Amino acid sequence: MRLDKFLKISRLIKRRTLAKEVADQGRIAINGNRAKASSVVSVGDELIIQFGQKRLTLEITMLKETVKKNEAEMMYKIIREEEKTLE
Repeated sequence: MRLDKFLKISRLIKRRTLAKEVADQGRIAINGNRAKASSVVSVGDELIIQFGQKRLTLEITMLKETVKKNEAEMMYKIIREEEKTLE
């Protein structure tokens, strides 16, 4: 499944176009490598997403074409959530 589609379906990012923009800015990594919106993700991959001051590290646990809103969180497991502090 494409990265931008996964981010939208899992509801980590609301719109697919926004997911593409975030990936094109280099703020997403898959297994430590910078990712494009068209990158393919699989179960077990580790994603690192930079949301402004927040960095989210998660593992993909399930891939589905469509999910209900309450099932979306089952597609990933949050490993770490870090806030950047200004010094």
